[in-house]
Amino acid sequence: MIISNDISPYRDIYFLGARIIEILDESEAPEFDFFELFNIIHNRTGISINLYVLVLDWLYIIGAISNANNGFVKKCF
Repeated sequence: MIISNDISPYRDIYFLGARIIEILDESEAPEFDFFELFNIIHNRTGISINLYVLVLDWLYIIGAISNANNGFVKKCF
């Protein structure tokens, strides 16, 4: 289940997805290195790598990001 009463809102997929979109939107670059983006979001939120991958999967499913060449995350907005 994506929404749960048992987890902190700061660990929610929607909240973390919004934070990643915010980081992508702040930059003029169309692509981000997977680990560079993780370091930025980890420094801001303390997110784990497992939760980061889950959030990226969700963003990919809704069409906000796509997989670019050589392990880069490409924004689709």
